Amino acid sequence: MTTKSRIVLAVAAGAMLVLPVTRFVAMAADVPNALAVEWAGEKPCEKLFEDNQTRVARCTFAKGAMHLCHSHPSYFSYVLSGGQAQVQDEKGIRKIDVIAGTFTDIPPIQWHELSNIGETTLQYLVVEKKYQPVATAVRSFVRLTRSRDLAPSKDGCPPNGAPPLSAPLF
Repeated sequence: MTTKSRIVLAVAAGAMLVLPVTRFVAMAADVPNALAVEWAGEKPCEKLFEDNQTRVARCTFAKGAMHLCHSHPSYFSYVLSGGQAQVQDEKGIRKIDVIAGTFTDIPPIQWHELSNIGETTLQYLVVEKKYQPVATAVRSFVRLTRSRDLAPSKDGCPPNGAPPLSAPLF
């Protein structure tokens, strides 16, 4: 095999690896932010303040409400009123106890979904650190490794064939 043939083969092989990742980059960037998603025709998060560095929101979830698939830059979360929730993200689906008065510093989240599965209204104060955004390349890598050969959905959330978002925990 000539040197020219080896170079052409190497470039073609590289393109085959890069093109699928590029597709995932574009799709991962399409995951909506927390303030953009709706549930039952309403947005559960109300923006209280925003500037170039931060965005502050109060998010309220009545019994049975969901915060559909969305992303966050790094953020602080303070629980105003607690209960029980179900979270789905790249780690899977799990039930969590949401405890009033809890303060958490959370790294950027590629995507997640929250459902109120308890009997009380959940309410959070969220301070997003816009200066620590979700890295598109990292989101894409996580999605690529999570989905393996499955085609992603158009919004960058779990791909077709993956466990469905909003799947009940019990």
